Amino acid sequence: MPKATLALIAAAGAATGAAVTAAFYSSRPRREPPSPTPTTTTRPPPSRGASPPPPVPSPSSYARQGIVAPVNPAGVFQYGFPGPVNDVATREALISSFDRRTRNPSWVAEHITPQSLAIHGGDRRGSTFLEDPALPQKFQAKLKDYHRSGYDRGHQVPAADAKWDQKAMDETFYLTNMCPQVGEGFNRDYWAHVEDFCRRLTQRYPSVRVISGPLYLPRRDAVDGRWRVNYEVIGNPPNVAVPTHFYKVIFAEDGRIGGNVALGAFVLPNAEISNLKPLTDFEVPIEAVERASGLEFAQSLPTERRKRLCSEITCSILVREWADSQKKLAGSNDGRSSKKH
Repeated sequence: MPKATLALIAAAGAATGAAVTAAFYSSRPRREPPSPTPTTTTRPPPSRGASPPPPVPSPSSYARQGIVAPVNPAGVFQYGFPGPVNDVATREALISSFDRRTRNPSWVAEHITPQSLAIHGGDRRGSTFLEDPALPQKFQAKLKDYHRSGYDRGHQVPAADAKWDQKAMDETFYLTNMCPQVGEGFNRDYWAHVEDFCRRLTQRYPSVRVISGPLYLPRRDAVDGRWRVNYEVIGNPPNVAVPTHFYKVIFAEDGRIGGNVALGAFVLPNAEISNLKPLTDFEVPIEAVERASGLEFAQSLPTERRKRLCSEITCSILVREWADSQKKLAGSNDGRSSKKH
């Protein structure tokens, strides 16, 4: 597949049943300019909570000539390095990276196997939503931020994927694994069906890895035709950004060392979506998600090992209507989802 140029990712919520569009245009290969010579070198990212070391300046022309430069920008680091800090957390059933600016995860990674789904060691009734104490207080998403916000606390790694252990399931309820999601029609419906699709992949593949996270994508202004990123922020004071979209990048492994990996990438709007909408309508090239998120997912996976997931299997949701009592439970507690799946 040639390099895809991300020309447009947009969503439009409709009145009834959500007429949603997610368009990725232009597949023209683009010549990348040669990489410039780096002016700094950096060290590997730090563990959660620790500030990363400052960049190490490369020798300047002044230094090479043995002359002291008139300025020292690195001197400000004696007072602290500004970041950004990734806040990477490794837990039993997930690994997450947190964005302090939006108070949402940048990405959350999980691993699903037939064995993990067959074990029933956890019960979500024993789990509660938690603020993550590993983060500095001023950067934490708070339970009160979701209070009467109109949005669910939407899992990125679902609790049902961690039912093999109670502690593992409990850790999926940290707010660092949550984003504000539309409830009816998305978090409790279509998003849940996509999560179920990921689990059903284990019927074909012995190992399934999924990375999920939020996106903040532009929309064209109807008046002046310009593209703008516009999203709501909830909380008092406003703290937590409401993503415009969510992505899932799927790695379905055939189980052989050095074997093939079926890749699938999906981008869904944070809006009510009709269950009649085909999942393939939201399939996108993995490069499109990378361009939109600023992340890289498969740079170490050789091209010859890559397969397109939706060419290998039928990518479709299986609609399972939850009981009304369960939906009420999910939407209770002042509009904050307790999300049962």
